[in-house]
Amino acid sequence: QNIFTVCFSVGYSVVALNHVIDFKEKKQEIIKPVSPSELFSSLPIVQGTSKRIKVLTRLTLVVSDPSHCNLLRSTSANIRLYDIIAVFPKTEKLFHIACTTLDVDLVCINVTEKLPFYFRRPPVNMAIDRGIYFELLYTPAIKDSTMRRYTISNAISLMQICKGKVSSQRENKPLELRGPYDVANLGLLFGLSEGEAKAAVSTNCRATMLHGETRKSACGVVYTVKKPRKVEEEETAVPACKKAKTQA
Repeated sequence: QNIFTVCFSVGYSVVALNHVIDFKEKKQEIIKPVSPSELFSSLPIVQGTSKRIKVLTRLTLVVSDPSHCNLLRSTSANIRLYDIIAVFPKTEKLFHIACTTLDVDLVCINVTEKLPFYFRRPPVNMAIDRGIYFELLYTPAIKDSTMRRYTISNAISLMQICKGKVSSQRENKPLELRGPYDVANLGLLFGLSEGEAKAAVSTNCRATMLHGETRKSACGVVYTVKKPRKVEEEETAVPACKKAKTQA
């Protein structure tokens, strides 16, 4: 609960409870997600607002063999209960499968060491077309110089291909947590533009949530955004007679 208190205090309005399953360690089963009501009697309020924090549930599968992907292809009732599903592929073949066929919301990338494969444009583009985002763990770049070098190098390599379609993740340590603006600044080191860096901690995260809602409901999710009118459009909308009087 302490880590969530820190998240709320630095300005995050949505937090995901992450349940990680690594098939390499031991045989594990997908359990039902923990309900936020079991952790909080009442959800805290976002700093500087009057809104309550939104707590999501997330499942992350660490896959090192193609057989591990069969669980995601199954119609497990417990899988559908999670708001976000992420996959952490350990090989190039599994990375290709995750991008092209698996029904997930996020593909996690380990950028803290030399990658055993190169990022290739076709599977990355297919993942983007399917509405899937890529996730980078940023905390290693804070605590260790060697990991920082690998993180920046691998992140730049991915950014050159994925067109900024990334989000960020942190480890479960309060001291290594950074606020949204600090994470956006880190994105500049990873080769993101200012707009892409801000999107990595805002609109990209929202798009991932909407993708998860679509996956859970097997339907489409539509949301509207008000488009600001340009000055040229406003001028053309004014009748010619009024425009002439104004100029006179």
